[in-house]
Amino acid sequence: MLRLTSNQCVAITFMLNGREISGPIEPRMLLSDFLRDELGKTGTHVGCEHGVCGACTVRIDGLAVRACLTLAVQADGRRVETVEGLAGADGVLGALQEAFHRHHALQCGYCSAGLLMSLTALFEQVASPSEAEIRDVIGGHLCRCTGYAGILAAALDVTKVYKEKTTI
Repeated sequence: MLRLTSNQCVAITFMLNGREISGPIEPRMLLSDFLRDELGKTGTHVGCEHGVCGACTVRIDGLAVRACLTLAVQADGRRVETVEGLAGADGVLGALQEAFHRHHALQCGYCSAGLLMSLTALFEQVASPSEAEIRDVIGGHLCRCTGYAGILAAALDVTKVYKEKTTI
């Protein structure tokens, strides 16, 4: 529940990458700005500020959302995940991150965080997505460097690994 604090700020509390965050914020602050400027989570990139490029994608309660279109107060009481939360506590990269590295899906890296967050959401919703489902998700992101071939290959690689594990 939102609580008013001094100076027209609102107090919020939410889980960020498994850690509770709380404090006052301006009601009109965007989640992308809050994550980057107030919390130092610069993995959430801001490209277009119109929700078109997908670079700012984070997950709220497991769903991929554009942080540049989401007010920070909307995170109150919810679970927010950024790209910084994908690696294990020991720094070991997740399967999708490893696949991005293996298939050279990173290039300049500006779109990578958003793509990783959207694809992670897809893999949590659909354990073994089809190529069409993967293409649909990555089609919502602008990538000027890779031509999407490496990104698609990485996602398909993770799907293949998942299928092999479930058939054994």
